[in-house]
Amino acid sequence: MWQDERVTFGGTGLDRLAQQRGDGAALAALAAEPGAGCLLLWRGNVLIAGSEGAWALARLPLDHPVLAEAQGAAPVLLGRAADGAVIFAQDISAWQPPELEQRDAPLGWHVGGLPAHPALAPDQGFSDLRAIMADLTPEEAELAATARALYSWHSSHRFCARCGQPSEIVEAGWQRRCPTCQAQHFPRTDPVVIMLIARGENVLLGRSHGWPEGMFSVPAGFVEPGETIEAAVRREVLEETAVRVGEVRYVCCQPWPFPNSLMFGCQGVALSEEITVDPVELEAAMWLSREELAQVFAGEHPVVRRPRRGAIAEFLLRNWLADTLD
Repeated sequence: MWQDERVTFGGTGLDRLAQQRGDGAALAALAAEPGAGCLLLWRGNVLIAGSEGAWALARLPLDHPVLAEAQGAAPVLLGRAADGAVIFAQDISAWQPPELEQRDAPLGWHVGGLPAHPALAPDQGFSDLRAIMADLTPEEAELAATARALYSWHSSHRFCARCGQPSEIVEAGWQRRCPTCQAQHFPRTDPVVIMLIARGENVLLGRSHGWPEGMFSVPAGFVEPGETIEAAVRREVLEETAVRVGEVRYVCCQPWPFPNSLMFGCQGVALSEEITVDPVELEAAMWLSREELAQVFAGEHPVVRRPRRGAIAEFLLRNWLADTLD
């Protein structure tokens, strides 16, 4: 198995059926195939089924009554799964549960905390993808990440960036086109570096303002225009902690659909040790020894909690600890 295939949301060889996206007859034929299914999203949350520790993405038939909440919008084509089924995705964010007083559902809610649509089965419910991402199969994770990223982009790019007029969804959800000026717009992905910075047997961790108590992670930041991945790693670490970084190497990447990032996981060697935290960027930063990191993963560290399973930060730290960060 390649290293990138061991990262949540990593590539699984999903056939995305790109050549059929612009062919109306081909799309209709795909939707009519036996076993064709649809993933469901509501305000950034994905529909899952099962029970605690055994969650799976719910696949609905394309004639399921809940899809009427999409108000006629065509589903997005995700691709053909390994079992041969064609998978679409649909967003029903327009559905307003009567018991929900505010328009938007808070992020981070899990199954049981989100309203249940009356047309869904008792074992089906919506969940923040981050809450269950480590429980999904690699293919389910890729499908869910793709669907969430696409619908997040559509929700924030409803108007043409060239002329300001409303744009339309085309190519089975993989493009927007402006009927006024004919401009074409494609899904956006923001490049982000996330890096394990080591100095000997110590690793650099930091925490942002407002994070839950005990939550620390490796440094991360957006790649700026005209900047290489390596340069972004050195700049971000220097800006946030004043630690200088020398050698940098790319390890693997992770699509991160919260909302539309691609995380370039890197490993870097620190050339300095003294930390000066930028109070605007970080609340705190520290060096953690390999022994202390082992305590973190065992849930025994007095200050730092275990990193979130499924995030590339956890992948980098876990493999550095095991000396398997190839």
